Amino acid sequence: MNTPSATLVIGATGTTGRRVSAGLIAEGHRVKAAGRNATPVEGAQAVRFDWDEPATWDEAVDGVDRVYLVPPIGSSDPAAVMLPFLRQARAAGVHRAVLLSSSAIPAGGPAVGQVHQALPGLFEEWAVLRPSWFMQNFTGSTPHARSIREDGAVLTASGEGRVGFIDAEDIAAVAVRALTDEQAPNTGLVLTGPQTLSYDDVAAIISEVTGRPVVHRHLTFEQLRDRWAAEIPLEFATMLAGMDRAIADGAEDRTSDTVLRLTGRPPGTFRAFVERNVS
Repeated sequence: MNTPSATLVIGATGTTGRRVSAGLIAEGHRVKAAGRNATPVEGAQAVRFDWDEPATWDEAVDGVDRVYLVPPIGSSDPAAVMLPFLRQARAAGVHRAVLLSSSAIPAGGPAVGQVHQALPGLFEEWAVLRPSWFMQNFTGSTPHARSIREDGAVLTASGEGRVGFIDAEDIAAVAVRALTDEQAPNTGLVLTGPQTLSYDDVAAIISEVTGRPVVHRHLTFEQLRDRWAAEIPLEFATMLAGMDRAIADGAEDRTSDTVLRLTGRPPGTFRAFVERNVS
């Protein structure tokens, strides 16, 4: 008897990847959990995978018919490594690909937008998830979480702009449907939470829930770019600061019904997320 094909989850221990893996496993699907260290994932087959080491690609795609794609972190030109991998995956028998992109990056746009544009020509079944900013950006070791803990402040160049923040749990739930439903979405999917919030709103909600004062500190584009550039390459820092400037101009002031439409349940609110995750 042939072993059922597996789903390759790239970045299987990351913010969305671990949730996608868990969702697939809970529904009884075979998962190959890919990462640089082949970290064990309960219920999955761990496999070593590195975007920058093509020698790791063969084993990763062996026995796989669909793949969840998390681009290489911090790369301003992910297509340079992703497109050769995707051509190899297609040749190996992968027929469905679900790409994690961003609401801020359209098909054909910078960075992963080039991969988005190429995906329909590579696979007959595909989807591009374009989530708004993650609620998880305010937890763990992220820059916002650190500045909240250390300075009681969220620092952005987004002004009064509003964002439809989304929980990674909701992104993963959509990814599982896009990977496993009989009919693939075959489109880009903008994913948001149920409401848009300014960073002033975010700071107020965190303050109310935790009882600790948190403010939104408004930076200029140049101040934010330089702050990022102390930790990451200038080109990537400039791109990130530019995303904040786009928020200030209203680019993220929108909500979508995608989570409800694909999963059957509404996306979670930011307040509920903070109540569960921020202390």
